[in-house]
Amino acid sequence: MAIEEATPPEFEVAVIGAGPGGIAAGVKLRKAGIDNFVILERADDVGGSWHENHYPGIGVDIPAIAYQYSFARNARWSRFFPLGAEVKSYHAEVARRFGLDPHVRFHTNVAREEWDDAGNYWKLHTEDGSVVTARFVISAVGAFVRPKEDAGIPGWQSFEGKIQRPADWDDDYDLTGKRVGVIGTGASAVQIIPAIAPEVARLEVFQRTPVWSVPKPDFQVPAAVQRLLGIPGLQAGLHGSALVVVDLVLRGVVKAPTGLARPAMDRFDAACIAGYRKYLKRVVKDPATREGLTPDFGVLAKRPTMSNSYLKAYNRDNVALVTDPIDKITATGIQTRDGALHEFDVIVLATGYEVFSDPETYRPGTVVGRNGFDLARFYNEEGLQAYQSVSVPGLPNRWTLCGPYSWTGSGWHAFVEMTADHAVRAITEAGARLATVVEVRKEAADAYHRAIYRQGESLRYYLTDLNGHVPTYYRNSQGDTTYVRPSGFFEARRGNRKFPLDDYRYETPQSAATGGDTRRSGTRRAADASA
Repeated sequence: MAIEEATPPEFEVAVIGAGPGGIAAGVKLRKAGIDNFVILERADDVGGSWHENHYPGIGVDIPAIAYQYSFARNARWSRFFPLGAEVKSYHAEVARRFGLDPHVRFHTNVAREEWDDAGNYWKLHTEDGSVVTARFVISAVGAFVRPKEDAGIPGWQSFEGKIQRPADWDDDYDLTGKRVGVIGTGASAVQIIPAIAPEVARLEVFQRTPVWSVPKPDFQVPAAVQRLLGIPGLQAGLHGSALVVVDLVLRGVVKAPTGLARPAMDRFDAACIAGYRKYLKRVVKDPATREGLTPDFGVLAKRPTMSNSYLKAYNRDNVALVTDPIDKITATGIQTRDGALHEFDVIVLATGYEVFSDPETYRPGTVVGRNGFDLARFYNEEGLQAYQSVSVPGLPNRWTLCGPYSWTGSGWHAFVEMTADHAVRAITEAGARLATVVEVRKEAADAYHRAIYRQGESLRYYLTDLNGHVPTYYRNSQGDTTYVRPSGFFEARRGNRKFPLDDYRYETPQSAATGGDTRRSGTRRAADASA
């Protein structure tokens, strides 16, 4: 009896997001000879956060040499730490160079992902009511999934002045001579505050938690250095050397015996805090402001920042630090718990993002897999986990480039490249086996999670015990450290690029009818696993 063919999906692969991860996935797909794919992007251009964010002072906080694709190294960066417009242009140029523009569908926000059990493909429901179907899905949504719409402060919608947000900055609004309040001292605020301080009449910064802000060795890159960086292999060698150092540090933390790691962490934090106090004494003039800017937690417990102007901004007569907790936002300004009303023309809500490592970021019913498997319910009940950070049993044909335990201390591009390699390798293998379904085996995923969780013991101590008093997205609401992968960079890259192919199960239409799955010979499986 012939097996009836189901209606094929519109695309072989759908990539969600056209930021750094989506561009990496698109390039990897094309290199693998897969051209029937679409990149779904909610904005009107590529670049992800570098397109959506264009607030004053925006720039990268790691050197350019480590913030680029291995397949598209750029020797012509104008600064050692490039500014936002140049970074955005780089991503747009890479997308054009590798022929991704025809594959991108803009103004397409995926609201719900639904697995079709009968057709063996994904239905991607968009906000405008349309449905995109694809055999395979690569979620290239970044670490910062969406800006927090609710600032978490009573009355924030009642303010009658101008509200500015880092991810939705109104460039046409003139801040000259305005009274401005900035809520938050995270990475965006550290860049915004010194950029706008010279032009505003008064600037008050409302701080819940101080931030580590160390000098930024930034400079314009001379033309001679640009020519030198253009020598084939030089940038790759320099970046590789830096990765080796990062790898050794991270591996040293996670591999060291607990009895050695914990006291070392205690002493490390104490020494850093003492040293930072001395640095603040040289940079910040007012003793009370200096004390307010002093962290009582370790330098790695919360995302540290780099700036040559943030701390110095508090020496200006028109800038003040407010550490009294906010009670509410009123029609005219911000009222603190001491009863003081701070009146403003503009309030900047630099209150952060919903992050991939928090279970609350995943909404029930938005990613639904085989037999009704709900990703949000799974993460909230079982904790965040994924095989090699990219795939979850119950979600066939789907990979996430930025998933649980994914960041390895490297630049963004280095790790989305390795996770994209994982997804493309699995998709290519499915094609070789004529399989319409490829799903990670639960036993393989569970074994991986047990191992990675065990390796994270020292990180959990550092983030939940030693520095448990500080709010940080490195530790999620379940008390787990799912932001950081507790392994070295090279171990992570090897795991994503050379995972045993039979850690996945493969179904062809014929094997699905008989309840089996396709496998290659033991000789080939062993060769694949050691390739």
